[in-house]
Amino acid sequence: MSRLVPLPRAACGAEFNALLAITEQVMGFVPNSMLIMARDPDLLAAFAQLSAVVVLRPGRIDVGLKALVMQVASQAAGCRYCAAHSGNLAAARGVAPAKVAALWDYERSPLFSDLERAVLRLAQNAARSPSDVTDQDFAAVRRFLDDDQIIELVAVIAFMGFLNRWNDTLATSLEPAPRAFAERYLVAGGWTIGLHGGGAKATPIARRGQPIRVRVIMWLLKKWAPRSKFSA
Repeated sequence: MSRLVPLPRAACGAEFNALLAITEQVMGFVPNSMLIMARDPDLLAAFAQLSAVVVLRPGRIDVGLKALVMQVASQAAGCRYCAAHSGNLAAARGVAPAKVAALWDYERSPLFSDLERAVLRLAQNAARSPSDVTDQDFAAVRRFLDDDQIIELVAVIAFMGFLNRWNDTLATSLEPAPRAFAERYLVAGGWTIGLHGGGAKATPIARRGQPIRVRVIMWLLKKWAPRSKFSA
């Protein structure tokens, strides 16, 4: 059960309506991790800006591969919540569920290309603590990616580092959609729900009085939001 209770969506404040709607469009639901962050509106706004740049902004790395990077990094860090989320997102972005399920065996599975193996190996080693990335890992990735693409890749890995620590420390309760996906496709690779089962009834809190400036952030989110809803 979550160590901090997520806020009800209605208690998050009107300034976050667009953010939560876009998040629901991308993921099919609003994550409990964000509803916990909503207790600190400045934190949620900052997180929204970073996630817009790292996750939503169009880049030069395939969006499905980015989601697999998020998943393998979360698996390496031991965050079952984020592994379930990113596996579900990968499927929503067009990655075959069988490939998502085989991610634990990406080095040997014929479902993965040499490019994907190099990228996922770097992500897996980078997500360990301390980092286990080697010069050989970088050399393998440089066969396929230029410096700008590597920056894009490392940003995704580092972004997941924040989420992995956030959700494992708070034991964030896993939502029904990613839980169902993980229980169907990830269990064979060793996934369990761990700390993230159960749930608690959300209760409102007294909101902070100071205003928060989120117009630029909301503009970025709207600019890069997908035009059609993903289905898990």
